[in-house]
Amino acid sequence: MADTEQVTEQGTTGSGGGDGAAAKAAKEAARAERRAAKLARQIGAFARAHGGAEGQVAYIGERGARIVLVGEDGGWGDLVAPSHAIATSAVEKAGITVHEDFDGDFAAKVTTGPYEWKRMAGIQIGGPTGG
Repeated sequence: MADTEQVTEQGTTGSGGGDGAAAKAAKEAARAERRAAKLARQIGAFARAHGGAEGQVAYIGERGARIVLVGEDGGWGDLVAPSHAIATSAVEKAGITVHEDFDGDFAAKVTTGPYEWKRMAGIQIGGPTGG
């Protein structure tokens, strides 16, 4: 029975095996890091536009995690990350305060305008369903 050798992209040889799995894991980790960095830049831009920001990360199932942002001026928005780990990394990189829950004083900072009130009222009193 003959031994097998594998030539890698770098030109080194080694026995066949888990090199492909390690390379794939490294590639996925690098991709997650780039995604977290992009989200952190978006969070930073939101914070600059709203005089600072606080956030909350919520798991939303297979879709990933939602990062809800509330600015110091009451403006709010959200971003979706492909995983809770990426979302957590993004808010850490952005350096914002992160709340465990969206309640109490944190929720009270949100300013809603006519658009939100009209949508909420329409849904509650049988307004258009959009479907």
